[in-house]
Amino acid sequence: MTQKNTIHFIITGGTIDSFYNGVKDTVDTLKESSIPAYIKSLKLHEKTEFTTICMKDSRALKKSDLANVLKEIKKSPHKKFIVTHGTYTMPDTARYLDANLGKHNKIIIFTGSMIPLLGFSPSDAPFNLGYSIAKIHELKPGIYVCMNGKIFNPTEVIKFLYEGRFVSVFSK
Repeated sequence: MTQKNTIHFIITGGTIDSFYNGVKDTVDTLKESSIPAYIKSLKLHEKTEFTTICMKDSRALKKSDLANVLKEIKKSPHKKFIVTHGTYTMPDTARYLDANLGKHNKIIIFTGSMIPLLGFSPSDAPFNLGYSIAKIHELKPGIYVCMNGKIFNPTEVIKFLYEGRFVSVFSK
């Protein structure tokens, strides 16, 4: 049975689910996602479901990981999805889904953060998650990237490293 008010979170790791490793002077992906506990703490009116595909830096994702994201979305009875993902290859995975999902009536939003959800303040993670949750109720079926307070189509979005944000290739 389809539960149109359930938001199904598909978790793949990335900076949003990372911690600072002082020895390496970088972030490492957590062993287990912090997103379910964070989302549950918000006491949303919508039901939520969580599926962890993997916990990887997006640059380490393999074709099998992308195929598992696709498979999970196809088999889920839900219509609303938020895919948490590392920012380096988020547009690529969104385009992969766009090319391989086929005709569907699902709303799929990709989001992540430049700063981990836990252990850093300020972090863009809470805003990006909240923005995605708010927008999922307004969007038509399709695949989107929601970052930096903007909604992007997978075919137009890129990560602009020098500004630390996502932009449209069509922006001036």
